[in-house]
This record gives sequence, structure tokens and C-alpha cells, in this order.
Amino acid sequence: MSTRPRVSARISAISESATLAVDAKAKAMKAAGRPVIGFGAGEPDFPTPGYIVEAAVQAAREPRFHKYTPAGGLPELKQAIADKTRRDSGYAVEASQVLVTNGGKQAVYEAFATLLDPGDEVLVVAPYWTTYPEAIKLAGGVQVDVVTDESTGYLANVEQLEAARTERTKVLLFVSPSNPTGAVYSREQTEAIGRWAAEHGLWVVTDEIYEHLVYGGAEFTSIATAVPELGDRVVILNGVAKTYAMTGWRVGWLIGPSDVVKAATNLQSHATSNVANVSQAAALAAVSGDLSAVAEMRAAFDRRRQTMVRMLNEIPGVFCPEPKGAFYAYPSVKDLIGKELRGRRPQSSGELAELILEEAEVAVVPGEAFGTPGYFRLSYALGDDDLVEGVSRMAKLLSEAR
Repeated sequence: MSTRPRVSARISAISESATLAVDAKAKAMKAAGRPVIGFGAGEPDFPTPGYIVEAAVQAAREPRFHKYTPAGGLPELKQAIADKTRRDSGYAVEASQVLVTNGGKQAVYEAFATLLDPGDEVLVVAPYWTTYPEAIKLAGGVQVDVVTDESTGYLANVEQLEAARTERTKVLLFVSPSNPTGAVYSREQTEAIGRWAAEHGLWVVTDEIYEHLVYGGAEFTSIATAVPELGDRVVILNGVAKTYAMTGWRVGWLIGPSDVVKAATNLQSHATSNVANVSQAAALAAVSGDLSAVAEMRAAFDRRRQTMVRMLNEIPGVFCPEPKGAFYAYPSVKDLIGKELRGRRPQSSGELAELILEEAEVAVVPGEAFGTPGYFRLSYALGDDDLVEGVSRMAKLLSEAR
């Protein structure tokens, strides 16, 4: 009998998505009759706008969409994404520089798979979204963390990045607005980091999927536009999921130099071929239309953001910097670790999150999932009443900590 592993070491090393796991557990408990409120999943609670749905319905009736289409995306969608990119960030690209992917996650994976050889290092600012490490690892890359905390609003600076750079560093991953922290880099900070990357000949992979979700005086700045001297060493990741409440439609994209996009398209041609045509037609309607739908969502998110941050900061032992973008708060709960709570002494934010789920029936994602223990991520992309009820339950429970 063979003693060789049934599953490859490469795939065995992949961790389950912590955010989806928390969301699944919360939904399972809810299905079992428990009144769980989930702050886990990063998913707008709004329906996809009607005009986008109608475009998909019409596409489903068109026989040409019942067949294979180009692996890299419908030509009209690629052109619309190029036009949208120029409109929203001032970055001029050709349709040939666009690859339409099966959601943003495939764009992340294909970017790193295309750029990295085994041993190449990627600078990743922590806290980071859970998918980045797995995509880098699968590509044979080595993740080098640049750790930030609440004292700087989770923003990294050039000095920290330079301290982490080595001869093996090939890529800087730049994310603004950030999942999980909601941090947004100013134009000046973005320019300084971009110029540093250009000076050292680094590639920049920039995830811009939350570009339209910024609040207060914060402004989104594309590093590709702000730092022209980066030249053709920038890869932009984006998609329709967050801006247009289309998480289930699975349409993202990758924008980059022609040689990188061609190589990534070759990879996709063997992995998945084209994105579902009905979803591409829906995405075409989304990116070609105006931004009135996102304006309405952004106003609601802003209101919820302010409510959540205020309520979290009223809990003894919790400190939450004000997020400037996306739809997440990332409070520190370090002062609560090790304290007695209902007969237990949680020794990590993971154990504290489990206790909160069991005792208060509130689901949050612990900071361990994002590379920084001692924190929680809470999404405020849920109804106002549920948000207030959920944080109130947490506050009542955590007030008992001694």
C-alpha cells in the first residue's frame, strides 16, 4: 500500500478562508435557530442594481452568449473597463491590457503566478486580506510582512518598507483602501511609496477594489496614476463586487503591461477559460453606467461606520481607529486578552472571538486571520439595526471582563 500523501504538499498548505469560515459558521448557527449576528463577510447587504440584473437577463437570451467567448474577456467589456479606469483614476490603458477574471480572487492569484518565481519576495503590509498569503505561496513566492498597528492607523511608511526590502524583493503589494483595516493612504503617502518602489525597480501590485468606498475627507489615489515613473511595472486588481454589490456574479479584472496580461491570459485559458458570459454582460452594464448606485450605498456605509466606531470605542479595553475606506472596522482588543470572562480567560483574539460567538451570538473575525493577533475585523456592510444590536451584545458581554 502506498504511503505517499493523498493530497499534494502544495495544496495541503493552503488555509481555509477565515472570513468565509466565520460567515459559514454564523449562518449554520442561524439556520439552527440561534439569533446570530454576523460581522464576518465583506459583502454589501444591498441587492445588485436593477439595470445590471436586466442586462444579465437580456444576455441570457442571446445565443452568442451560450458559447465559448475569448478567454481574456468579452472585447466590449475589456474596452469598457479600460474606459472606466481612465474615468475613475485617470490611468490610461488599452483594452489589450485588461484580463477579465472569475472574481477578484482569481486576479490576485494570476497576478502573483505570472510575476513570481520560487523564492521571489513580496512585501505585504499587515494586517492583510486572507487571500494574499495563499496566492503568493501557491506562486512559489515568499511573503515578507511589514507590520502596522493602530498607532499609525495601520499605515506603513517608506522607512518600514525599506527595512524589509532585500535583494530577493520583487513585488510590493499596495492596498488602499484596505481590507481589513479601512486604512486609506493620502496622495502624498502614496506618491512617496510609489517613488521608493520605482527607485528600487520593484513591481507594484495594487488592489483597488474599494476605490469608490472612501469617507470624510479621504480620497482614493491610484498609485499607477500618482507615480508615472513606475512605468510598466504596475499591475492593477479590481472588480465589480464591492462597488456594485455584485459579490456573487464573480467578475474581476487585472490590468497591466501587455506581456504580463498575455501570460496571465494564457494561464486562465487553461484554468477556467472565459468568465460566464451572463456575468460579463452584467459587469459591462455596471462599469459603463454612472456611479449613482454606489453613492447611495456609500452614504449608508458612512453612517454605519460612524455608529460602529463610536460604539466600539465606548467598550472598556477596545480601541478602534476611524477607518477611512472600505466597509470594515479593525479594533484592538489586546487589553482584553487574558482577562476573566464568564469563567474563561481567552489567551488570544481567536479564543475571544469564539467566546463572543458562543456567549453573545455575534460573529467577528479574529486578527490572527489577517496576520496581526490581538484585533477583530467587523464588517459594517449589514443593516443598521443588526449593527447596533450586534455591537451592543458585544459591549454587554465584554463589560464583564475582569
